Amino acid sequence: MHRISARVVSTLNVSALPEVSLQLPQHAGISGEVRIPGSKSLTNRALLLAALAEGDTRLYGALNSEDTTLMRDALTALDVQLEVAGDSLLVRGCGGALGAAGAAKTLYLGLAGTAYRPLTAALCLGQGEYVLEGSKRMSERPIAPLVDALTALGASITYLESEGYPPVKVTGSGLEGGVAVLPGTLSSQFLTSLLIAAPLAKEQVQIEVPGEQVSKPYIDMTIRMMADFGVEVDRDGYRHYALQPSRYLSPGKYEIEADASSASYFLAAGAIAGASLRIVNLPANSVQGDAAFADALRAMGAQIDTNERGTVISRASLKGVDLDLNHMPDAAMTLAVASLFASGSTRIRGISTWRIKETDRLEAMRCELSKLGAEITTTDDSIDITPPKQLRPARIKTYGDHRMAMCFSLASFGAPVEIENPQVVEKTFPQYFDVFGRLVST
Repeated sequence: MHRISARVVSTLNVSALPEVSLQLPQHAGISGEVRIPGSKSLTNRALLLAALAEGDTRLYGALNSEDTTLMRDALTALDVQLEVAGDSLLVRGCGGALGAAGAAKTLYLGLAGTAYRPLTAALCLGQGEYVLEGSKRMSERPIAPLVDALTALGASITYLESEGYPPVKVTGSGLEGGVAVLPGTLSSQFLTSLLIAAPLAKEQVQIEVPGEQVSKPYIDMTIRMMADFGVEVDRDGYRHYALQPSRYLSPGKYEIEADASSASYFLAAGAIAGASLRIVNLPANSVQGDAAFADALRAMGAQIDTNERGTVISRASLKGVDLDLNHMPDAAMTLAVASLFASGSTRIRGISTWRIKETDRLEAMRCELSKLGAEITTTDDSIDITPPKQLRPARIKTYGDHRMAMCFSLASFGAPVEIENPQVVEKTFPQYFDVFGRLVST
């Protein structure tokens, strides 16, 4: 086994970190057992739902990372009581809106879209004035569709810098209800945020979604979790939603699944260079869209078997594919790097949302895959990748994006790579390079 050592940086402001890099030698294989940490998307949804609910909720398996810490810190600032109790996190529910009349607070939410957008909606329900700040990149990610929809329901939200973008000030006065129109083409987080807040409006909320909804599994995840906390959503596919005034009720305890996006790196590593790599905690019947990543790998020829001891992945002869991965945009990045080890070209479609993620991922992937020797062609919605006969050593720029760091670690199975600013993995998987280093061999 080859142990990778990287400096661990504990901070929530990645943009202020000094530049460091991590040298990864060319690796020959990967084997052993790995346990994946909890899902970021599930953790932050569960934290907010538990805070809004009546009663106390004990969360098991909650992720401890930069994004979830930002959500926890924001909830604490809003007077939600959170207590670590052994292997669980106890959330004492507020039984309704967050915050208090007369409050005036500023919340820093970094680059955590799963915290920034839902809290923007949730804070409209109560009283007080709240400024929601974020990182420089967050101020470049649009929020106008969500703000427009909330305004139609009676919210008062002010842009503090650029129209349509964070930071914003929310003046809480409750949501009246009514009809909101929310295009689905940019981000599923907008609809998730509106859905979570809507049951606590004074009157019925109807949501109309023109255009194609992106990342549909994340909407399914939100609705399923709302049901777990006692609220049902009346829906017509992904076009129309109706929510009656309701209250969230704690289920008492709630289990957080392992993060399917984080699992994608090890699934791909096993398919590229595995000698019986086992993931011990991938959930069956997962609510996460990225859980379908195993099927995408199987389409490339990967050998993946599941039994009572976990999911086993072994080295396979991979082939290029043409896939629409709109339902799993994060794991699509992993597949793009895995395609460097396939015979023939790969086309990944349905990834227009890459443009407004933690960085412009479409451009970032084009640049970094090209450094490794791949021929790359992109459109607004797709990327075509033709791998080289031999990968070239490269210094990989991460653009402040945790997924760039993790997915390009897989390139080390073909050539030595240097990962700039590897500490960005703090966002979702702080121990990633330690875990990866424990499993790989040279």
